[in-house]
Amino acid sequence: MAKSNKKGPSKTVDIFCQSCNAKLFKYRKGGKGALVKCFIERISQDYTNISCTCPQCEKVFARETLIKGTPAYKIIGGKVWFK
Repeated sequence: MAKSNKKGPSKTVDIFCQSCNAKLFKYRKGGKGALVKCFIERISQDYTNISCTCPQCEKVFARETLIKGTPAYKIIGGKVWFK
C-alpha cells in the first residue's frame, strides 16, 4: 500500500468543533473534499489538551487509528467543520 505524503500540501485549514466552535487544529489538507481523516504528521498546530477531545466542551470528535500504516485521526461525521 502507498503511504501518505509526509510533507503534505502547503495549504492549511483551521478545524473547529461543531458544537462550541473551539479551534482544534491547523491542518495541511489536500484536495477539496470533505474532512474524513487527519494524518497526525500533517497537523501543524494542535490546540487540544487530550487527543481527539475538544478543549472547551470536552466532546470526542475523532478516533485514533492507523491508515495505510500511518497514525491518523478518523473524524466522526458532523463533529467538526473547517475553513
